[in-house]
Amino acid sequence: MYKTIVVHIDGSRQQDSRLHAAALLAREHDAHLIGSGTTGMSWVDFALLTGSMGAPMMPGTDFQGLRDAVSVRLEKFVEEAGRLGVGSIESRLVEDDPRFALLMQSRYADLTVLSQDSDPDPALPVRIRGLPEHVTLHGARPVLVVPDSYRGQPMPGTAVVGWDGSMQAIRAIEGALPLLQRAESVRLALINPDELSELHGEEPGADMALYLARQGVQVDVVVERTRSTTGDALMSMARTCGAGLLVAGAYGHSRYREWVLGGVTRELLARAPVPLLLAH
Repeated sequence: MYKTIVVHIDGSRQQDSRLHAAALLAREHDAHLIGSGTTGMSWVDFALLTGSMGAPMMPGTDFQGLRDAVSVRLEKFVEEAGRLGVGSIESRLVEDDPRFALLMQSRYADLTVLSQDSDPDPALPVRIRGLPEHVTLHGARPVLVVPDSYRGQPMPGTAVVGWDGSMQAIRAIEGALPLLQRAESVRLALINPDELSELHGEEPGADMALYLARQGVQVDVVVERTRSTTGDALMSMARTCGAGLLVAGAYGHSRYREWVLGGVTRELLARAPVPLLLAH
């Protein structure tokens, strides 16, 4: 079960959908819900920035303004989470970039809840765009990425799980188990498994389906051979069966010391029509 859940609080238009998802899971799992709000920079960063720009060295007043704005958002979070029926609530104000703050807090939580940002809010600072992929690829815990259209629908109901035999997919399934065990049905989706025959054994999907069944998961293996991309095939399957959750491994590779997403992960993060659980 999930006992500690972290949700990003930034006051953006996407916050409502991810808070509904986080609150639903907190209620169902009797979990402690932490709202994480950040100033966007540390006091030291703020002082260096104002100094380098030749501005008067008065970081106290201006920096306190940042902290006050975050405090207001967190107060509203506590009120809304309580209204949504969450029993155990905590707010945390962190003086740092949200990427680093959430990475640190996710180490001590079971799940981190974020939003899609394929259509970034122009009012948000550039540094927090790409937040879901950053936390997923650098973090050690699963991340739930919630689309803006989510308004508290049952989760998972039916779940679609992308299975390709990889370590990333194994970690995603492990991270999603508390949800999969509560699902009405789980479709273990293998897209063009012949291309990865060395990872699947004699009967693709059979061993993982047996593993999940022993964990109390109601699972069916679905093999699809298609010319569509894997991401499109998984999203199409989710729409067709009315899934409330997509589960997939997240892929990335290093380029100039930065993490760059693989194609399937990028597709799912940008366009998944339902909450997407990822793990790397």
